Amino acid sequence: MNDYGRIMPRDRGAASLDVVIVVMAFLAALALGAALIAERAAVSWRTGLVGRITVQILPSEKAGDPDHEVRAALDVLRHTSGIAHAAQLSERETAELVRPWLGADALVSELPLPKLIDAKIAPGEGVDIDNLRRQIRAAAPDAIIDDHTRWLARLRSLARGVLWSAYGVLLLIALATAATVSFAIRAGLQAHREIVELLHQMGAHSSFIARAFEWHYFFAALIAGAIGTALAAGLYSAGTGLEAVGLEAVPFLPPVGLHLSELAWFLVIPVAASWIALATARFSVLGVLARIY
Repeated sequence: MNDYGRIMPRDRGAASLDVVIVVMAFLAALALGAALIAERAAVSWRTGLVGRITVQILPSEKAGDPDHEVRAALDVLRHTSGIAHAAQLSERETAELVRPWLGADALVSELPLPKLIDAKIAPGEGVDIDNLRRQIRAAAPDAIIDDHTRWLARLRSLARGVLWSAYGVLLLIALATAATVSFAIRAGLQAHREIVELLHQMGAHSSFIARAFEWHYFFAALIAGAIGTALAAGLYSAGTGLEAVGLEAVPFLPPVGLHLSELAWFLVIPVAASWIALATARFSVLGVLARIY
């Protein structure tokens, strides 16, 4: 496994390849982390919306007594089979929901906020949403009922889009890494052609030379991949630290930190990089030597 260092001198091209693999591993880890964050956020959002119904009583000059409509809507919900819990949100809770959009407390307090009712469907129970909507509209004409079906569909679509985009980026990085290693090997063989020819004259088989190259690039990619992955893991760990001390507060965006169990997936990257480098090195060397000899 260490034959390469004995038969091939190390040149500056090898160091450049190490840097390229570090960058590739860093980008791959960022893409993998983005996929993990997107999946976790989608699960969190789905958990928060599945099995819930929101009723809004919008403020209007033409509307009747909003408090009366809230009581009427609550009465319908509490007498509906399958509804486990229904309660009106306080003005403070409603203000907290819109504050990420508006920011300023003074502005929130001056706005006519809707009356909101949060209803939870009992686990394993089904509710006829269309029939419930008709009953609530009959009791509270200004009510708007949302079962979050549209949002859930959009979240599923968004999560799938982010995941497939991340997988596409990982595939492109793998192909780029293989192409870079192949180019470096071909350049190295050309630069050290005299040594390769001498080895052949001394009786060395192509498989011996290929084995020296493949294990050299295997360990080089493993080390460089580990460095790039560690840099990305440190970046995500910093995001987790900011989240822990409350410094990360971007409305509607999921936390950018990763948990330890999620960071464990990063171990795949240097291992994958090393085996990609090994396979590329073997096929590249054997291909070049087959054309020469």
